[in-house]
Amino acid sequence: MPVCAPRRIHNPLKPPRLSSGDTIAVIAPASPAIDRGTYDAIPRKLNDLGYNVVFGAHARESLGFLAGSDNHRLLDINDVFRSPSVRAIVCVRGGYGTGRILHSIDFAGLKAHPKILVGCSDITALLCGAAIESQVVCFHGPTAQALSEDNCPVFTVQSLLKTITSYVTAPGSLLSGLNESKSSIEVINSGDATGPLVGGNLVTLISLIGTKFMPNFDDSILFLEDIGETPFRIDRYLTQFLSLGLLDRVRGFALGTFERCSYRPEEAHLKQSLRDVIIDRLSSLGKPIVLGLPFGHTHLNATLPIGVQATLSGNRGDLIIEEPAVS
Repeated sequence: MPVCAPRRIHNPLKPPRLSSGDTIAVIAPASPAIDRGTYDAIPRKLNDLGYNVVFGAHARESLGFLAGSDNHRLLDINDVFRSPSVRAIVCVRGGYGTGRILHSIDFAGLKAHPKILVGCSDITALLCGAAIESQVVCFHGPTAQALSEDNCPVFTVQSLLKTITSYVTAPGSLLSGLNESKSSIEVINSGDATGPLVGGNLVTLISLIGTKFMPNFDDSILFLEDIGETPFRIDRYLTQFLSLGLLDRVRGFALGTFERCSYRPEEAHLKQSLRDVIIDRLSSLGKPIVLGLPFGHTHLNATLPIGVQATLSGNRGDLIIEEPAVS
């Protein structure tokens, strides 16, 4: 298969909003739930929020680090993409495995029946694929596993709901409803920039380079997050983006939580921190940069609609979604 240039997500269609009583399909494109009890907790939580829940036929399967065989995971994705009765899709979790089936997914089915698609981590590959191939707004947000946890914060749930249920009011500030400390948020470069939101999990985006599912970052607000990657690996990934010229026309960098992306305390003082890497690799581009925003592999995981206009405020240390993400 030939190497492909990054592709633009251009004015994607906004899917119909989610209303009370609508059907949410739960699928597992990548890894299975960590705890089998999650499969019982998910429908309880989504039912309590007022929605009907159906599982993909193979969503509860497990095959090592995969949620069943490639064929079964693919069947579930294509079934829910093609379904006229499903109004939203929430993925069980990320993990690994979406890229194995990406080229076989029926993105035309989603284009014919636009609906809300939510997930994060490895699901970044599916979100980017759907945004590019189906030209539908997709949602980087909490997984079904995260939503079902007893300690899932109100902030995370409310950020998702206000983003996927309101076609009148824009979601606005990412920090709205955040009662916890905002001390982790740091402005690296000041200034404001506006553009469509593009991005997701950093290492998953790296894996898409050269495929037809790699989004073009030009003129965008690029949002990134990751987990368990040491600073030198983050440096490596950002350097690859820089070497390919993929960051030259980014308007602003909205950086979320980078959980466990540090060295052990006994060696940390000898090496660059994540903050050092961000400053070294990105600050010279002269674009607004905000680090530590509440999204990513964290309980405080705000929902970001891919393809929707947003303003990154390096003056306020905030990300503001400027328009409704659903119709």
